[in-house]
Amino acid sequence: MIPPARLSAFAVAAPGLEALVTAELAGLGINARQVAGGAEWEGGIEEVRSANLQLRIASRVLVRIAEFRARTFFELERHASRIEWSRWLRHKNPITLRVNSKKSKLYHEGAIAERLARAVALQTKSAVAEPNDEEHEGEAAQLFVVRVLRDQFTISIDASGALLHRRGYRQEIARAPLRETLAAALLHAASWRGERALLDPFCGSGTIPIEAALIARRIAPGLASADRSPRRFAFEQWPDHDAKAWSKQVEAARQQILPAAEVVIAASDRNTGATQAARANAARAGVEQDIDVRVAALSAAAAPAQQGLLVTNPPYGKRVSEGAELRDLYAALGRIARERIPEWSVALVSADPILAAQTRLPFRPMARTRNGGLPVEFLLADLAAIE
Repeated sequence: MIPPARLSAFAVAAPGLEALVTAELAGLGINARQVAGGAEWEGGIEEVRSANLQLRIASRVLVRIAEFRARTFFELERHASRIEWSRWLRHKNPITLRVNSKKSKLYHEGAIAERLARAVALQTKSAVAEPNDEEHEGEAAQLFVVRVLRDQFTISIDASGALLHRRGYRQEIARAPLRETLAAALLHAASWRGERALLDPFCGSGTIPIEAALIARRIAPGLASADRSPRRFAFEQWPDHDAKAWSKQVEAARQQILPAAEVVIAASDRNTGATQAARANAARAGVEQDIDVRVAALSAAAAPAQQGLLVTNPPYGKRVSEGAELRDLYAALGRIARERIPEWSVALVSADPILAAQTRLPFRPMARTRNGGLPVEFLLADLAAIE
């Protein structure tokens, strides 16, 4: 067991984004190791709090509280009774257990959860709350994640609560939305740090330009609200939570915020409803003055005068439109990029390599992941390299 002052932490990443999350943690001064599904490190509770507040790409942060081997329910119950559940739970705090068992003698996930819940209740009188879907898991009850692989149990407590992509500002969405964490990952993969102009000609409800504005102004994603109050995290309900130390961390993050973005961030969409949603979401994030949002078709999208990055999540047929019209749209995107912004770079989310090829841009892959269950690829092209 790691002493109380040292915690074994794990930042969960969407498939394919582990390296980006590891790099993010390094930027926070956290020496993490990339592993399947995310990045792990050992450190203090202040690092766990910082990761929750500052990480833009991770899905959630877990703290491992127990590891043991069990092949029978008797062994499981014996180990579970030795876990110091009361260290993590207040009296009668409801819990949720998410169990995943593979290649193990104990394969019945419901029975595993039942034994663990019984051990928790003996110490804390806590009851298992009705399970939520993963999107809202951890908002009311304290979530424990239990992974069993080849009879080896790893039990972790969720430090985040609601998934970290739920910044709070995106209350209005357009069609085929991109999660906030994926938008941040796309920007990070394209090496955009707020030092050059940005244009999103298919902005939808504004997730990419809003995430860009947060980066440009050094606003922690946990402070993406108009009044810069932090969203709630699960660790705030732990018995040993130090509210004063947490307030100091939050205030230190506020002090890093720049008064305005130093570059032009332009966003457009031909759908009026989408641009209205983008403006409303930007206002909730407190960055409405940093983004120039306009109603415009692709052919009329206005690129900032400075050199920059065109970054977008274009329609790719699975949800919005299909056929020759879509191929023509991609061809137009490539032609407009080559003619109007020849010194720029172009980054996009692609779910169809055939459509991406219609742009005739020299794309190279940056990362592969999933968006809304669909496999997608992040692509980047340097237009200046075109002969």
